[in-house]
Amino acid sequence: MEGEGPIELSHNALTVLQRRYLLRDPQGRTMETPEGMFRRVAKCIAGVDRDYRDRDAQAEEEEFYAAMTSLAFLPNSPTLMNAGTQMQQLAACFVLPVEDSIEAIFDAVKWAAVVHQSGGGTGFSFSRLRPSGDRVVSTGGVASGPLSFMRVFDVATEAVRQGGKRRGASMGVLRVDHPDIVSFIHAKDPGEELANFNLSVAITDDFMDAVREVGEFTLRDPRTDQERTRLDAKALFTEICSTAWAYGDPGVIFIDEMNRRNPTPQLGTIESTNPCGEVPLLPFEACNLGSINLAKMVRPGANGPELDLDRLDAVVDMAVRFLDNVIDAGHYPLPQIEAMVRGNRKVGLGVMGFADVLIMMDIRYGTRDCLELIDKVMARIDRKSKQASQVIAESRGAFPNLEGSSVKEARRNATLLSIAPTGTISIIAGCSSGIEPHYAFHMERHVLEGEELRETDPHFLQALARHRLDVGQVLSAMTGHTSVQDLDLIPDDMKRIFVSAHDVHPLDQVRVQAAFQEHVDNAVSKTINLRADASITDVAEAFTLAHDLKCKGITVYREGSKAGQVLTASGHQECPACGRLGTIANSIQH
Repeated sequence: MEGEGPIELSHNALTVLQRRYLLRDPQGRTMETPEGMFRRVAKCIAGVDRDYRDRDAQAEEEEFYAAMTSLAFLPNSPTLMNAGTQMQQLAACFVLPVEDSIEAIFDAVKWAAVVHQSGGGTGFSFSRLRPSGDRVVSTGGVASGPLSFMRVFDVATEAVRQGGKRRGASMGVLRVDHPDIVSFIHAKDPGEELANFNLSVAITDDFMDAVREVGEFTLRDPRTDQERTRLDAKALFTEICSTAWAYGDPGVIFIDEMNRRNPTPQLGTIESTNPCGEVPLLPFEACNLGSINLAKMVRPGANGPELDLDRLDAVVDMAVRFLDNVIDAGHYPLPQIEAMVRGNRKVGLGVMGFADVLIMMDIRYGTRDCLELIDKVMARIDRKSKQASQVIAESRGAFPNLEGSSVKEARRNATLLSIAPTGTISIIAGCSSGIEPHYAFHMERHVLEGEELRETDPHFLQALARHRLDVGQVLSAMTGHTSVQDLDLIPDDMKRIFVSAHDVHPLDQVRVQAAFQEHVDNAVSKTINLRADASITDVAEAFTLAHDLKCKGITVYREGSKAGQVLTASGHQECPACGRLGTIANSIQH
């Protein structure tokens, strides 16, 4: 680990920190430096060691501080914002139950407001709610269905600004066999509401089998489990794909695969995820996230740049200790959440800067070499994180709900890995977002209530310098372009490596996601980026391959299908990078 030293932060990183992260006095004036923020966080999280007395809290504070100031590791935004403050809400995401009664529904609305105010995102399954037109015995009337209540959640979310710093956001899930599924699929059509929701259809294996067999599929009343109607499965699947093609919503989650990998089935079934889809959670569970900047793990080697695997091991070990401490340091908005979090102690360690690493190591995104690198790196992170969790358990005990779980060894945490989108923390770290390919190498980010942050990828500028190309001329030619593949100014050897999102075939993007998922016990947040001229068939093929390769969910976004996006090719107003809140460059910060 590096010593303290000065923090090398970009102009954009400083802008984001000053606007969203650094503490302010009652008059709204910034009263904290970036170094002060990292020291505040390190001191707070390492302070947990004093309760256990099994580690040197001062030494660990310095280790945490060095990891963050070197930008090798960053925790999720709520930890950076709130650690060491009165709020002390450090988790990124929560799942809340929505049961089939007026009292339970409005309890969930209240709980969501409390969570959003504390700075967290929420996930809900509305699959237990009786369908529209169903009988309400207590009143003799008819039910209005899940969509009507989702609008109540949406309005409540709009009214509560998360901790004064982040807009509330939620994931809304409905099972594919719910009688209101067609209305749900179209819930974000133009003119509809639900601006604060991501939507995902919970797709079952039975449904995918029916799609392949071109057969009928049964929709069932969740209250009675009685058949309500039958639909042509292929037609319903095409309708899901069509709306995803047209508007970026809904995504899909593969609910049976999520529950096959549920580490604590004795506590219930998983029905929903956090807003970005990378953490399947039981009702009242929460998860805190952190990401390793893989670009900081690259060093010069005899045959060119290579991964420093010993350093990677050290950062993984540190990160697991950090995230486990976050569980004890955090305050929770509801007692039910605190009980579940402390019972399962789930954490979600992930990576960012992956596309940067590929460029540094001269590997094209989506190729066989890319997939082999993923397997090598993630297998190592998986193994090392489990070892670190087992070591913590030796002195502090295994997670309390270990008995009856599917976890074989005594370890501290029910889950360890998750790939988050790393929206603003990747800006702070100065690296590419999550595991996404670069959207463009010269672009604008529309964040912070409309502020535009212009970015030019430093690796691209270095390559231009090596080729002695005129930077101004090249950047002028790139204005309005997300790809450099058709620019004559760019040499072929640069074009081979500097591929942006729309240069990577959608199915190759799915294979990248699946390669990460193979070693991740939570889930993977990735947007499958499609060109504007992509077809509905392209979407269907991506969804089908994701299911075949055992991904836990998938989101697609076709360029131009939704206005007001976060990333923009410099010089254009509406060139999006992702279709939903919380994908490539989300306004939900992780």
